[in-house]
Amino acid sequence: MTTLSSGFARARRWLRDHPLAFDAAVALGALLSMICGSFADPGAGHGPAFGTRTPGLFSVFLMVLGAVALVLRRRRPMQVLAATGALAITEYVLTEPPAPVVMSTVIALYTVASRTDRPTTWRVGLLTTVAVSATAMVFGSTPWYSQENFGVFAWTGLAGAAGDAVRSRRAFIDAIRERAERAERTREEEARRRVAEERLRIARDLHDVVAHHIALVNVQAGVAAHVMDKRPDQAKEALAHVRDASRSALNELRVTVGLLRQQGDPEAPTEPAPGLAVLGELVDTFRNAGLPVEVACADRDRLPAAVDLAAYRVIQEALTNVRKHAGAGAGAEVSVVRVGATVEVTVLDNGRGSAGRRPGAGPGGGAAGDGDGPESGGHGLLGMRERVTALGGALTAGPRYGGGFRVHAILPVEARTGEPERPGTAGGTGIRR
Repeated sequence: MTTLSSGFARARRWLRDHPLAFDAAVALGALLSMICGSFADPGAGHGPAFGTRTPGLFSVFLMVLGAVALVLRRRRPMQVLAATGALAITEYVLTEPPAPVVMSTVIALYTVASRTDRPTTWRVGLLTTVAVSATAMVFGSTPWYSQENFGVFAWTGLAGAAGDAVRSRRAFIDAIRERAERAERTREEEARRRVAEERLRIARDLHDVVAHHIALVNVQAGVAAHVMDKRPDQAKEALAHVRDASRSALNELRVTVGLLRQQGDPEAPTEPAPGLAVLGELVDTFRNAGLPVEVACADRDRLPAAVDLAAYRVIQEALTNVRKHAGAGAGAEVSVVRVGATVEVTVLDNGRGSAGRRPGAGPGGGAAGDGDGPESGGHGLLGMRERVTALGGALTAGPRYGGGFRVHAILPVEARTGEPERPGTAGGTGIRR
């Protein structure tokens, strides 16, 4: 059974690839059927009798012409229908009893209906059915209401209906295939978009981690080099801070890069991403680097993980820029306040860093909120803004009146990312320090 089905499948594929050969086979089958039908006498006795009459040469000639025309039925369907219809009408007018030349007309009408639209099928099918049936009723020797005449009417009408049904089914299948292909393309585009967004998110995380800790290492290493000879105890303390900052940077890099592991890889990170719960530890690193920081965190409610991480990263990057660009003696203030359905994060400084190192800040301005110093690579403010806007929030940054710089982020509590909430991420820094 399997061999037989595979043979039919191969034959079907071959005929689909060679439509002219298939049409020639259809034409040959139609010719044999018409010749066999021409030996039947429908009016003999109580029913049709086979072998009681023989078709004339003219009828055989018309049947051969109709079969030959069917070979071109796909290339020129309308012309073939017109030719076979004219041959059938000629047979009904000139011969008695007529041979079934109308069979070629039925096949041609089916082809037209299956390859055109429905209005064309209705018009052409009605014209063909009326013309052939009326000719058979008017010129035939049998009464107009005979079953042979109504048979011609039924077969031509059935050919048009069958062709229209086949055309509708093909259009339906083509529409389904097109939708499936479009859905596949959409899935691929969505996958590429998600990959690009994930790469951008990881790049922002790496930038925040590296810029923050390298800036602290740079400052503490400079302090250690400056006081190494005169105050070795202070130099040791600065080097200890360098060690702690580098260890923290390595740990955060391990966590961030570990997110790229495939499922099932060994030693996948299990610790949560940093958030407001460890804001005190972050602030302590800046204080140890010589930057006075005051913190006011009035929000004690649980925040979604994405919002919690974004708030932490904004504070980290803003304080890093204060430390790098605000100048000596600068201080910073950090506040996190819940306002309705949003969380507002504000970082202020009173520094007077060089305006030339802070694109967009006027003279006398504070720390560069855009992170465009040599250490940041020019992506600090851009990364903060992308991180905030990805959650549906807004970020503004610019010089303060009278000196200093201000970074203000508004984050919706219900982030658009739909990430699950993480417990215990906002209660660790709720006091004024």
